[in-house]
Amino acid sequence: MAWKFLWYSARVEAAVESWPAGVRARFLRIIQLMRSHGPHIGMPHTKPMGAGLFEIRAKGREGIGRAFYCTMVGERIVILHAIIKKSAKTPLRDLELARTRQREVQP
Repeated sequence: MAWKFLWYSARVEAAVESWPAGVRARFLRIIQLMRSHGPHIGMPHTKPMGAGLFEIRAKGREGIGRAFYCTMVGERIVILHAIIKKSAKTPLRDLELARTRQREVQP
């Protein structure tokens, strides 16, 4: 059975849709790998952020995208938050927002 992807909200989906073409294409490729191999395919594609939160690491010529996700029972992956990175470190505000949303969707 393939893993299913869910969006936390239409706003999160729209954020990924607005990414530059190369970054978005890399994200979609990683998603395809995760559908068949599971949510934890490891670096350089995914990275654990602690306490059940993970990030998809999509890099293109135009920049770097990060999509934070968690897993749920029934082979479901929920994309909680998505950003285009502008600095080397992931902004704490974005990480906290993803953690808050994770607490909302996980029992």
